[in-house]
Amino acid sequence: MSSPDWNSDLYLKFEEERTRAARDLLARIPYCETRAVFDLGCGPGNSTELLTRGFQGAEVVGVDKSDNMLAVARARVPVARFIKEDIAHWRPPASADVIFANATLHFLPDHRSAIERLVESLGPGGRLAVQMPDNTFEPSHAAMRMVAADGPWANRLVPVAKSLTVIGQAEEYYDLLAPLCRSIDIWKTVYIHPLEGPDDVVQWFAGSGLRPFLDLLSAPESADFLARYRERLAQAYPRQPNGKVLLRYPRLFFVVQK
Repeated sequence: MSSPDWNSDLYLKFEEERTRAARDLLARIPYCETRAVFDLGCGPGNSTELLTRGFQGAEVVGVDKSDNMLAVARARVPVARFIKEDIAHWRPPASADVIFANATLHFLPDHRSAIERLVESLGPGGRLAVQMPDNTFEPSHAAMRMVAADGPWANRLVPVAKSLTVIGQAEEYYDLLAPLCRSIDIWKTVYIHPLEGPDDVVQWFAGSGLRPFLDLLSAPESADFLARYRERLAQAYPRQPNGKVLLRYPRLFFVVQK
């Protein structure tokens, strides 16, 4: 049975916050003549739109396996081309000058092998730009694992929690990439997002990190899971004097040139 499709409306509720990392990643790609740009896991096209502005004159191609996301992306960025494909198996054509993977590769079962494959598939001078959320040990994600283990769904959800990708240290990715690339720019940024309260944190991750858990639950179970999750978030993210809560969001970036 296939898993439910992505929900673009839920994802785009925090479009400005999510797109900040894509802007920061794009800003660090060294300039050179670019003919073809590929946006892996393009989602609803917010990152693809940035790429069409940043690489004017190049063909920009969005790649995603979600029909919902692709429909939104095509309407949003009509100047780009979009293809439906699973990025876990996608290989760039010889024409690829830039591969842009913003918050996508960490969803793959073996993202390190995918990174190697993408770099090795680039032509000389080709660039790979990657951003991956590094929040496995943040309170938001620790709370997911605790709720998964504490509820009546534990036998279904604990294996999911154990299988989720853990992002390595920057040094690990540098060592992976160094033999394959002429240059490596690698860094980490911790974003602080002021949100209205625990409900906003729930909605943020309902469109991303919570999906592997919620996809296995019935509607009543999902409601129960989210209620328990919200209770833990209320403890983990105390309100500021103005009523906001501050969501820490670490992200790992690298831009390499073949």
